[in-house]
Amino acid sequence: MLSNEHPIQPHCSDLRSVARALTIVENDLKGADELLKSLTFKKEIPVIGITGPPGAGKSTLVNSLIGKLLAGNNKIAVLAIDPTSPFNFGSLLGDRIRMAPHFNHPDVFIRSLATRGSLGGLSAKTIEMTDVLRAAGFDYILIETVGVGQSEIEIAGLADITLLVLVPESGDEIQNIKSGLMEIADAFIINKADRADADLFANNLKKIINQKKGQGPPVFKTVASKSEGLDEVVDFLKSASHLKNDRKAFLLSEKAYKLIQHRRMNDIDKKKLQQTIAEASVKPEFNLYSFLEDYFK
Repeated sequence: MLSNEHPIQPHCSDLRSVARALTIVENDLKGADELLKSLTFKKEIPVIGITGPPGAGKSTLVNSLIGKLLAGNNKIAVLAIDPTSPFNFGSLLGDRIRMAPHFNHPDVFIRSLATRGSLGGLSAKTIEMTDVLRAAGFDYILIETVGVGQSEIEIAGLADITLLVLVPESGDEIQNIKSGLMEIADAFIINKADRADADLFANNLKKIINQKKGQGPPVFKTVASKSEGLDEVVDFLKSASHLKNDRKAFLLSEKAYKLIQHRRMNDIDKKKLQQTIAEASVKPEFNLYSFLEDYFK
């Protein structure tokens, strides 16, 4: 077992040890800090972020990518992030259902994680749990984000390679893509490319990317439900491993900032805050800023 005195390095050959380590870190159980400080990273492991709007088929794409990557005798870890309800703080955590074909494969580890109220969709726990997976020696780590809020931007602070998944129906919305999103995407994937206007959408996207970035990142067309177009994506992932070296300082500073933010806010109980403010807000003299001043006294 993992303990304070002798933290055990999780290893991908023992998925139970990986699961135990993740549980300890995720829930801040006894020994979590010691475990994190004891992690050693024996090889460079690409962390691949997959983001995009809801309904783009991210989970289906991840499921197909797993199948392709397994063909090379690789060990794959997936961290699937589900949004936490801001009202009851619950989360569906249903990605393992959509990835059922690989759930029991001995070389695949799938873990769902709630956003825990993080506005951007990526909590400090995501960073810590990803490092546990990196230390465990998997060959590829896939992080699927919720695709809402600022998670599309935040994934750049965690992933070595970021894939932005879109669908042909995105249409004119691509014209309004925030510049930050253009900056962090290492490749664009147009999923469900067997639908109408997929070619037109791909061409328009390439023009916009080239206008904003010169020679921009590649655009791939896939039909993830049929595993079509995935070979090109896998080839890109293998050849793009150098990207992490170019952004190492940025990645580390973003991780550090998120972890510092989490530790400084660690004594704020969001459920208690919600309850307290609900009681205070019914008073006629309620003022949010006065409430906050009193709250931190």
